[in-house]
Amino acid sequence: MKKAEVKIGGKYYANVSGNRCEIQIDAEKPRGGWDATNLATGKKIVIKSAQRLQGEVGAKRGRAKVSTEGNVTVVENEPATVETIGGDSSTAVAVHKKPRKAKAASTETADASEKRLSCVTAALKVLSESSEPMNAQELITAMEAKGYWTSPGGKTPHATLYSAILRDLAKGDDSKFVKTERGRFTVRG
Repeated sequence: MKKAEVKIGGKYYANVSGNRCEIQIDAEKPRGGWDATNLATGKKIVIKSAQRLQGEVGAKRGRAKVSTEGNVTVVENEPATVETIGGDSSTAVAVHKKPRKAKAASTETADASEKRLSCVTAALKVLSESSEPMNAQELITAMEAKGYWTSPGGKTPHATLYSAILRDLAKGDDSKFVKTERGRFTVRG
């Protein structure tokens, strides 16, 4: 709601302690907000913002405007639904979810998806073709130059590759990489 719509003495729905309840606005506070009374418990509460109010109690929602143009029926506003909560009638806003869209068919063929290598796989391929050990920065440059892999836009792909290689090295004898010296790697076997 908006501040201009709030009236002293008006009854509104508000979220109080996690529960939706009816309140009555008693007075406006000098520094903003309102003093109010929880009608269910009779306790005094403070409403700091009009956004906390969820609508006027007993407010009627407009009916749908239906017009027929040629063979087409146009519905401009849908009516709100009425729910009964705790014996009281209250107006609730109708919630309409959009139907889920079917996933678009992939334009890539199976061949194109097979050609795309992961960063680690591309690094293994570059190292197997190389005769000397390389660091992560050199591997990224070589992978991009040979067209095996390109960064999807990350700022530090070399750091990501370095981290992946270290995780692989933690496997011990099952690792695909061998660390030859600080920061330089080659392929096992």
